[in-house]
Amino acid sequence: MPPGASDKSLHGLAYFGLAIVTFRAIAGGLPARVSLRAGLAALLIAIGYGATDELHQMFVAGRTADVFDLFADAGGAAIGLIACWAWGILGTSRRHLPTDV
Repeated sequence: MPPGASDKSLHGLAYFGLAIVTFRAIAGGLPARVSLRAGLAALLIAIGYGATDELHQMFVAGRTADVFDLFADAGGAAIGLIACWAWGILGTSRRHLPTDV
Protein backbone atom coordinates (compact mmCIF):
# COMPACT_ATOMS: atom_id res chain seq x y z
CA MET A 1 0.00 0.00 0.00
CA PRO A 2 1.22 3.51 -0.71
CA PRO A 3 2.10 5.51 2.42
CA GLY A 4 -0.97 7.09 3.97
CA ALA A 5 -3.43 4.97 1.94
CA SER A 6 -6.16 3.02 3.68
CA ASP A 7 -6.23 -0.75 3.43
CA LYS A 8 -10.04 -0.87 3.66
CA SER A 9 -10.50 -1.15 -0.11
CA LEU A 10 -8.20 -4.18 -0.19
CA HIS A 11 -10.15 -5.75 2.66
CA GLY A 12 -13.37 -5.16 0.75
CA LEU A 13 -11.95 -6.60 -2.46
CA ALA A 14 -10.62 -9.71 -0.75
CA TYR A 15 -13.90 -10.44 1.00
CA PHE A 16 -15.85 -9.66 -2.19
CA GLY A 17 -14.04 -12.62 -3.73
CA LEU A 18 -14.31 -14.78 -0.62
CA ALA A 19 -18.10 -14.34 -0.49
CA ILE A 20 -18.51 -15.28 -4.16
CA VAL A 21 -16.35 -18.39 -3.83
CA THR A 22 -18.07 -19.36 -0.57
CA PHE A 23 -21.52 -18.86 -2.08
CA ARG A 24 -20.63 -20.97 -5.12
CA ALA A 25 -19.33 -23.73 -2.83
CA ILE A 26 -22.52 -23.71 -0.76
CA ALA A 27 -24.85 -23.51 -3.76
CA GLY A 28 -22.92 -26.07 -5.82
CA GLY A 29 -22.13 -23.57 -8.58
CA LEU A 30 -23.71 -20.29 -9.57
CA PRO A 31 -27.45 -20.94 -9.81
CA ALA A 32 -29.81 -18.70 -11.71
CA ARG A 33 -31.08 -17.19 -8.49
CA VAL A 34 -29.40 -16.56 -5.16
CA SER A 35 -31.38 -18.20 -2.41
CA LEU A 36 -31.67 -16.34 0.87
CA ARG A 37 -30.40 -19.34 2.80
CA ALA A 38 -27.23 -19.84 0.71
CA GLY A 39 -26.56 -16.10 0.55
CA LEU A 40 -26.94 -15.65 4.29
CA ALA A 41 -24.73 -18.68 4.98
CA ALA A 42 -21.99 -17.33 2.70
CA LEU A 43 -22.23 -13.89 4.32
CA LEU A 44 -21.99 -15.31 7.83
CA ILE A 45 -19.02 -17.50 6.89
CA ALA A 46 -17.18 -14.54 5.36
CA ILE A 47 -17.90 -12.27 8.34
CA GLY A 48 -16.95 -15.04 10.77
CA TYR A 49 -13.67 -15.57 8.95
CA GLY A 50 -13.01 -11.82 9.05
CA ALA A 51 -13.74 -11.71 12.77
CA THR A 52 -11.36 -14.58 13.53
CA ASP A 53 -8.71 -12.94 11.33
CA GLU A 54 -8.96 -9.72 13.32
CA LEU A 55 -8.92 -11.68 16.57
CA HIS A 56 -5.73 -13.53 15.67
CA GLN A 57 -4.04 -10.24 14.72
CA MET A 58 -4.25 -9.20 18.38
CA PHE A 59 -1.64 -11.88 19.11
CA VAL A 60 0.73 -11.18 16.20
CA ALA A 61 3.61 -8.77 16.80
CA GLY A 62 3.33 -5.67 14.63
CA ARG A 63 -0.35 -6.26 13.80
CA THR A 64 -3.45 -4.78 15.38
CA ALA A 65 -7.09 -5.76 15.34
CA ASP A 66 -9.36 -3.12 13.80
CA VAL A 67 -13.15 -3.25 13.89
CA PHE A 68 -13.22 -1.03 10.78
CA ASP A 69 -11.32 -3.72 8.88
CA LEU A 70 -14.11 -6.10 9.86
CA PHE A 71 -16.70 -3.60 8.59
CA ALA A 72 -14.80 -3.39 5.28
CA ASP A 73 -14.71 -7.21 5.14
CA ALA A 74 -18.47 -7.43 5.72
CA GLY A 75 -19.19 -4.69 3.17
CA GLY A 76 -17.06 -6.39 0.52
CA ALA A 77 -18.76 -9.73 1.20
CA ALA A 78 -22.20 -8.16 0.93
CA ILE A 79 -21.31 -6.50 -2.37
CA GLY A 80 -19.97 -9.83 -3.66
CA LEU A 81 -23.28 -11.51 -2.87
CA ILE A 82 -25.19 -8.66 -4.50
CA ALA A 83 -23.03 -9.25 -7.59
CA CYS A 84 -23.99 -12.95 -7.54
CA TRP A 85 -27.65 -11.98 -7.24
CA ALA A 86 -27.37 -9.53 -10.16
CA TRP A 87 -25.53 -12.15 -12.25
CA GLY A 88 -28.42 -14.54 -11.62
CA ILE A 89 -30.95 -11.97 -12.82
CA LEU A 90 -28.93 -11.11 -15.94
CA GLY A 91 -28.31 -14.77 -16.73
CA THR A 92 -32.00 -15.62 -16.39
CA SER A 93 -33.13 -12.73 -18.60
CA ARG A 94 -30.62 -13.69 -21.33
CA ARG A 95 -31.86 -17.27 -21.41
CA HIS A 96 -35.42 -16.08 -22.03
CA LEU A 97 -34.60 -13.80 -24.97
CA PRO A 98 -36.09 -14.93 -28.30
CA THR A 99 -33.48 -16.45 -30.61
CA ASP A 100 -35.38 -16.05 -33.90
CA VAL A 101 -35.30 -12.26 -34.05
